[in-house]
Amino acid sequence: MTNAPDPARFAHVTDWVFDLDNTLYPHHSNLFSQIDVKMTAYVSELLQLPRDEARALQKELYRDFGTTLNGLMARHGIDPDDFLNKVHDIDYSWVDPNPALGEAIRALPGRKFIFTNGDRGHAERTARQLGILDHFDDIFDIVAADLTPKPARETYDKFVGLHRVDTKNAVMFEDLARNLTVPKLLGMTTVLIVPNNFEPTFSEIWERDADNEDDVDYVTDDLATFLATLRAGL
Repeated sequence: MTNAPDPARFAHVTDWVFDLDNTLYPHHSNLFSQIDVKMTAYVSELLQLPRDEARALQKELYRDFGTTLNGLMARHGIDPDDFLNKVHDIDYSWVDPNPALGEAIRALPGRKFIFTNGDRGHAERTARQLGILDHFDDIFDIVAADLTPKPARETYDKFVGLHRVDTKNAVMFEDLARNLTVPKLLGMTTVLIVPNNFEPTFSEIWERDADNEDDVDYVTDDLATFLATLRAGL
């Protein structure tokens, strides 16, 4: 599933910005499910709740605060470092190395960034497992964002200011359409990454973002092929 990139619309791009989870690695690798389980366990232990109640609260916090971490900090004053260390204690071998993606990213002209609501350690371990870490200029993580997650406007502004990104010459790749609203407003080209053979039933209702479809310029379920096709035309 893809709408093929028009190389002419990317010829001006000097900064390539990639989300991490379910964007740089495919949704079917299911890596984030491990983090999801760890977050539920954290909420359960913190508040002494049964697992089903902890999971319901976790999803409520995600919807209301942008991330479970943000919600737990707002409501319960937790230590963010403790949370991030525990929920990212996962098995990264679930992600397969992706040489094709690495080559496609390496060949792109300009700077490349990872921009994630996770922490730097998680991003580095994931990108290293994929075999693509060395192709990025920097990682902008939730700590660099002062723990304010996407899609908050201030977080994008902080990223853009830190790296002096000319947003009209930038493109952002994301698996959540709502996280493309601000980039689109800032003048970036936007690309939504969806699961292979995507159907709406594959994602929970608050992850579908139907109201944000106008913020998406391109959709693809194969990032490596999308980038390689694009690079061939530049």
